[in-house]
Order: sequence, then C-alpha cells, then structure tokens
Amino acid sequence: MVSPFLMGKYLITQAQWKAIASLDKIEIDLESDPSYLKGDERPVERVTWDECVEFCKRLSELTGRDYRLPSEAEWEYACRAGTTTPFYFGETITTDFANYDGDSVFASEPKGQYRGKTTPVGQFPPNAFGLYDMHGNVWEWCADDWQRNYKGAPSDGSL
Repeated sequence: MVSPFLMGKYLITQAQWKAIASLDKIEIDLESDPSYLKGDERPVERVTWDECVEFCKRLSELTGRDYRLPSEAEWEYACRAGTTTPFYFGETITTDFANYDGDSVFASEPKGQYRGKTTPVGQFPPNAFGLYDMHGNVWEWCADDWQRNYKGAPSDGSL
C-alpha cells in the first residue's frame, strides 16, 4: 500500500532547473544548464541523483513545502495510475504514446518514430492521474533503489 503523496504533472523542465539552480547552495553546487538537448520546455537531463536531491532541498527551502524524489513504489503507482497493464495506456507501447527509440519494438508493434532527442514536456497523452511522460523521454530518479518485487522492500523510501 502506498501512502498518499503529490507529484508534479510534468518532468522538471530546463527552465525550472535553471531557476532553482540559481538559488543559494544547500549542500552541493548545481550547474544551471546541464542538459545536452537544449530547450526551456524540454526535460532537464544529464543530472545526477545527488543533484536532484539538492534541487528538491532548494525548492523546499524556497517554498516552505517539502519536496523530494518519489520512492520507486510511489513512482510505479503514479505511473500505472490504477491500471494493471504494462503501460498506463494499455498492453503495448508505440511512439504515438511515448518518446523512445521507435526502432526498438515491443510485442508485435511495428517500428515507430525515432526522434533521437527529448521532446518538450506534455507532448503525449497523460495517464488517468493527469501525469505526463511517465514512459519515455528521460530516465527518472527515485529516492530508493529499484526493486524486482516488493517482498522485503523498504516502505519508507530508505535503501
């Protein structure tokens, strides 16, 4: 069972990253423009787990609210949005629903479009919780380690 939590509906954009990276350092420095694939509305990429934790700390200090990375269990719950299928939009994935290497096919789907770069956030349909880009575009960091299953996995975000 996952306790209630809130999650941003979009990936963190490069514009958001720049704004928070310009705030005073809490524990580590943040590069203001770390992304290789440039664009204010594109998701930030080429950031480490430690940098993302620092981003959350700075955002928390700025707003007076607690921001953190989701646990792996929270991320999976948010991604699935109440579905039981492999993807929130069904049994299979195509490049009509997510940005990924369309040359890699899933199940019996035909090859799709290979964009070769990130796309601006929110370009694909959201899941039932209103969250965008939960499949594809960039890798997401979680607070804890990936678990093959949840038997014996921590429920508090610890490692």
